[in-house]
Amino acid sequence: MKLRPHSGLEIDGFTLGEKLHEGGFATIWEVTHPLYRTPLVMKVPKIMDGYDGPTIVGFEVEQMIQPRLTGPHVPKTYGIGDFAVLPYIVTERVPGDNLLIRFRQAPFAVSDVIEMAARMADALHDLHRQHVIHLDLKPENILQRPGGEMVLVDYGLSRHDELPDLLAEEFTIPMGTFPYIAPEQFLGARNDPRSDIFALGAMIYQAATGKLPFGKPETLRGVRPRLWKDPVPPRAHVPEMPEWLQEIILRALEVDPARRYQTAAQMAFDLTHPAQVKITARGLKTKADSRGTVWRRWWQMRKVKGFAAPASVLSQIAKAPILLVAVDLSPEMESLGAKLREALRRMLVTEPDTRVACVNVIKTSRIAIDATVDEEGRNLHVSRLLGLRDWAEGIDLGEERLTFSVLENTDPAAAIIDYARHNNVDHILMGARGHSSTRRYLGSVSAQVVAEAHCSVTVIRRREVPEAEA
Repeated sequence: MKLRPHSGLEIDGFTLGEKLHEGGFATIWEVTHPLYRTPLVMKVPKIMDGYDGPTIVGFEVEQMIQPRLTGPHVPKTYGIGDFAVLPYIVTERVPGDNLLIRFRQAPFAVSDVIEMAARMADALHDLHRQHVIHLDLKPENILQRPGGEMVLVDYGLSRHDELPDLLAEEFTIPMGTFPYIAPEQFLGARNDPRSDIFALGAMIYQAATGKLPFGKPETLRGVRPRLWKDPVPPRAHVPEMPEWLQEIILRALEVDPARRYQTAAQMAFDLTHPAQVKITARGLKTKADSRGTVWRRWWQMRKVKGFAAPASVLSQIAKAPILLVAVDLSPEMESLGAKLREALRRMLVTEPDTRVACVNVIKTSRIAIDATVDEEGRNLHVSRLLGLRDWAEGIDLGEERLTFSVLENTDPAAAIIDYARHNNVDHILMGARGHSSTRRYLGSVSAQVVAEAHCSVTVIRRREVPEAEA
């Protein structure tokens, strides 16, 4: 590195202004460029005169990963500098401070915790869909745009499925921020996206209680006990916390990745549908584990060297998708509903970790107040909900992976499309009514969903019976 960053320095068209931040491994500078009106920042690693291997390799990793990322949940990259002159990364300047400032005011109200956590989970899912595991999630590495989207920054410890893992090739010690790293990271694993879900669970715990789930260990030896020791239940700190929120937090903090949420999208789904969260012993705990329980877990974990990890980030997302099933409960559609149920069963054979959201839409009127009761005098919303549960009878997923929602909209297709988009749905399964001239010229709900949905769609249709055969 031939140059040292300082105010007024010009390099590759960028002019350094005020130093905005100085951390342990890098400095952040305000920069301008004649071609860009967007506010920009430049990150420069702090490389000492001697050899500083982890900092150099980590910054190389960040230079490899950062330019490949797109979307609202990552800062846009505008330039990269060579190590031969001055290594740097120039990105857009996201307005506002990182979440560390806000977390100092924790604990927050439950409504604020849910909103913050769901937005973080959405951002994490978007990152995972781009082949990247962050591996250093913490409040300092998350910013929030004025529009509400969370922005994940600092990819120096990250791993990209399609790029060489330079850190794993050159170093064997676990890397990460000790209060947040997952047990498998402590054991040396860098290839499991569920490690980020553990860190997200730790941050939600902190936001809800004002405390870190594992304290502030300063050495790897202090991290090791999380292999066998669960954190104090959040409700022990905040007794009024809902059981469903503790259920979500402690599930994310499970030692074995197989017992956590399998994708960030599934975690976000629970955060936005709290009434349908299945409460287990996790959500009911109010005391720390007994010494006997901790000792038994220690005995079981004392020789564990690692946990099974997915082949890639996208393979994990594909293995545990969110599937929306749009069910028409009209009496004349009973046979179509049966075909839809059989199609769902076939899908679950090949993807057993699927999260299924059963949805029915009540079509409302634009000009009149629609009836709120069905023909039998029951609340229409409740009767549809009961109808969905009856339809799903025999689908053995457990209540934690099978949910039911009744939507209301003047446009059923728009309701399905919006629900799918807001809940990170990976696939839509729905039926289509028979052919008719009206549907041919005005379009059908299924055709609109196929045309406008952000994800793949499977449409099930009944076999048309010729009149002579009928």
